[in-house]
Amino acid sequence: MNKFSFEFRSIITAIVLAFGSYVVGNGIVLLTISGLSVAGVSVSTRPALRLLLSTVLLQGITFGLLGYLYLKVRNLEFSFFSFSLPNLRDLGVTLVGIIGLLVLMTGFSLITEYFGYDIAQNQIIAVGEQNPLVLLLLIPLSFLVVGPGEELLFRGIVQGALREAFDPIQTVVLASALFASIHFFSLSGEGKFLYIGLVFVLALILGGTYELTQNLTVPALIHGAYNAIQFASLYLVTTS
Repeated sequence: MNKFSFEFRSIITAIVLAFGSYVVGNGIVLLTISGLSVAGVSVSTRPALRLLLSTVLLQGITFGLLGYLYLKVRNLEFSFFSFSLPNLRDLGVTLVGIIGLLVLMTGFSLITEYFGYDIAQNQIIAVGEQNPLVLLLLIPLSFLVVGPGEELLFRGIVQGALREAFDPIQTVVLASALFASIHFFSLSGEGKFLYIGLVFVLALILGGTYELTQNLTVPALIHGAYNAIQFASLYLVTTS
């Protein structure tokens, strides 16, 4: 297999993993909701319950299961992606990563507000504003489900698959582009591409910290802490 064919196969594999996980995960969510409806539990009229189910079933179960199946199908060891308890260096990178994401997010918000640009809103935020209690539940889920689940799939599996054919910088850029594009389906309102651009830049930091530390725990902690801080801030603003 020549270099171009190998790179093309790696990109197709990464695309299938990223978007296939979203399709399969939402299929599982819909089947679960249908099953609950048959049992007399209405989820369609309870957006907060639907959000919590989606978080656990999509990022938690589906992403983890597909990652496991990918390793099994290719006869790969779990060492395909590396994770361990963070050492002092890892913790330092984690802290810098969290601060970096927050600074970028704050700067982006100030710039878009100054120039009067509209930016899309994640549907999670809309649900949280209507049901603040959900935001409190999403704080621990950010560390337990969202951070580990999304980083396992996108940094561990997708980025790992791309790394087999590309250099580290190309790998991080391609994986970040896929990670950003998958968020398009959860957005509402104007300015979706601005939002996608922000997520792409944030994902570069997550991917870069993984390549730097070779420890999946680091971007998982950064991701979880970033989300948790956002949910906590939104809860304080909403309830006050």
